[in-house]
Amino acid sequence: MYVLANEPSVALYRLQEHVRRSLPELAQHKSDMQSWEEQSQGAIYTVEYACSAIKNMTDSSVYFKSIDSLLKHAIAMKEQLNAAQGRSTVAPQSKNPPASS
Repeated sequence: MYVLANEPSVALYRLQEHVRRSLPELAQHKSDMQSWEEQSQGAIYTVEYACSAIKNMTDSSVYFKSIDSLLKHAIAMKEQLNAAQGRSTVAPQSKNPPASS
């Protein structure tokens, strides 16, 4: 009985049974893991893209500051032009003598 229970063919049969029972579950786990890996890769790509966009926005702050400065300068020049036009239109009217009747 001891010899028959420890015979190599019986051990191989038991290994085969174990593999046959556990293989479908292992295949399902492998499939699940591959699916999770694909989802993770997609999430990683999204996060890396967002980080890159934020870095580019941070790097562009220099350009926005320059644009802000140029806009302020343009507004100041426009106000100066408006003030100069206002003085030039008011000045000729005050120089004309009143009409005598």
